[in-house]
Amino acid sequence: MLVLERRLEHVRAIITIIASPPWLPWLTLILVAAGAVATAGWIRHRRRARRRHLRSQPLPAGWQPILERNLALYRRLPDAFRQRLHGYVNEFVGTVNLEGAGGLEMDDEIRVTIAGQACLLLLGRKAPCYPRLVSVVVYPGAYVGRKYREVGGRPVEGQAVHLGESWGVGTVVLAWDHVRRGARDPRDGENVVLHEFAHQLDTEDGQADGAPVLDSAGAYVGWSRVLAAAFEDLQRRLDEDSQTVLDGYGATNPAEFFAVATEAFFERPRKLREHRPELYGVLQDYYRMDPGSWPQPGR
Repeated sequence: MLVLERRLEHVRAIITIIASPPWLPWLTLILVAAGAVATAGWIRHRRRARRRHLRSQPLPAGWQPILERNLALYRRLPDAFRQRLHGYVNEFVGTVNLEGAGGLEMDDEIRVTIAGQACLLLLGRKAPCYPRLVSVVVYPGAYVGRKYREVGGRPVEGQAVHLGESWGVGTVVLAWDHVRRGARDPRDGENVVLHEFAHQLDTEDGQADGAPVLDSAGAYVGWSRVLAAAFEDLQRRLDEDSQTVLDGYGATNPAEFFAVATEAFFERPRKLREHRPELYGVLQDYYRMDPGSWPQPGR
């Protein structure tokens, strides 16, 4: 009985201490923090559930004809990839804020054409649908934006005409006329959406360095060796005025090289495989696709 009374006294003492004024702010803080963590977890769960639901739904009426009309690459996709793309397009349009700028009014044709191209990069890897992407801003045509260049070793801000930009992993800016033109011509090796969304993949690790998130640490060794050699070869060929399968803009830096190589991988796969087989191979491993085996458009 004495032991029980002492234990009850200890419990009462602890309750008194916790309920005393000096402890109240700490107790409140702990409860608020716990509530915030629980709320954040619930929000993440709801977002993931909504994304899964969107991806499982059939395309709305009228969207598939847009893909068939505007995306030449869509018509070349194997059936399994085509069906997977439908789910990604639903998720992209349903979770990303696509907004017009410069007087452009958004419609389903613009949304679906952009989403269809952006999500091509995800099909083979079954990757998440750009979970950190917040918005895509679309201008009617080329637009004037900021550009930085080095003068005397210091960055100086200026202006330049842009067809597209990728800002970190949160925003992409596009020119609609070039989006549509690049989507309809699968042979020119130029596609502004593939280019800018390759930048989105590149910066998922926080760095725009031409190396997206790979499966293992060892994979970066082969990636760096192959892309560095191809990057240097492109620079050399441009210096010699030699023809290249890659757009010369890829010689700017490793990040632009990866984006340009991605364009060629999807739009000129057989030429890229013929002229740069190692580069084609590492891109094939990364995207887990073989566009060179798909039906190719006639000239």
